Amino acid sequence: MKLEATKLALAAAMAAAVLWTICSALVAIMPGSMMGASGSMVHADLSAMSWSMSLVGFVVGLILWSLSSAVLGWLIATFYNLPIR
Repeated sequence: MKLEATKLALAAAMAAAVLWTICSALVAIMPGSMMGASGSMVHADLSAMSWSMSLVGFVVGLILWSLSSAVLGWLIATFYNLPIR
């Protein structure tokens, strides 16, 4: 079975966009809890930091995470489809 690299890239970009939007909404709604969760995810104490949320930051993050996820999805499909000897 071969994976279609372009379709997987698009699906990965769409999934990243959805996750980024949900994450950004959660940060806006409950910044303290999300800072604690983020710190736990990277094994760090982020309590001295604060969020910097803006529309421009949201859009730039959305674009960058979507593009990097698309590239990753395309690479995964491309490597998966390589013939194995």
